[in-house]
Amino acid sequence: MGFIEKATLADLGELNHLINSAYRGEEAKKGWTNEAHLLTGIRIDEKELLDILKRESSFFLKYTEDKIIKACVLLEKQDSALYLGMLSVAPGLQGKGIGKELLKAAEIKALQLGCSKIYMTVISVRYELIEWYKRHGYFNNGIKKPFPGEGRNVLVQIPLEFVVLEKKLSTSK
Repeated sequence: MGFIEKATLADLGELNHLINSAYRGEEAKKGWTNEAHLLTGIRIDEKELLDILKRESSFFLKYTEDKIIKACVLLEKQDSALYLGMLSVAPGLQGKGIGKELLKAAEIKALQLGCSKIYMTVISVRYELIEWYKRHGYFNNGIKKPFPGEGRNVLVQIPLEFVVLEKKLSTSK
C-alpha cells in the first residue's frame, strides 16, 4: 500500500518521467488513460514542471510505493476553486484504484484550502476518461476551450478541444 503526500523539487525528474509515460508514447499504450492515439511528442518537460512547482498556488500530490512515485496529480488554487490537472498513474498500475485515491485526496485538499469546487479540462474525445470522472461526481459544465496544438504537441488526424468538468464540494459532513 502506498501513501500520498506533497511532491517536492527533488521529485522533478521522477514526476516528469511518470507524467510523460502515462500520457504519450509506447509505454502509455499499456494503460487505458493515454493520449498516444491522439498526440505524439512529450506531455511536459522539466522546465515547465519546475515553473509549476515554484508557483505559490500550485503543487503536486504524489502517490508513492516502495519509495517510487507511482502516480501524481497537479492542483492549483484559483480563487474559490481548485484546478486539477495531469492526473497520472503509471500505465501498468491503472485500474487498481490509485487514481481514485488521488482524486479523493485532491478533494480533501480542496476543502482544506477553502475551495467550493474542483474543475479540470479534458480532451473532448476522451470519452472513457470523461465517463470515469462522471462516475466520481464530476459533470460537464458546458464550457469548451481550444486545445493548444502547436509546439511539441503534434496533432494526429482530428482537431481537438477541451471540455471543462467540475465537481461542487460540500463542506457539510
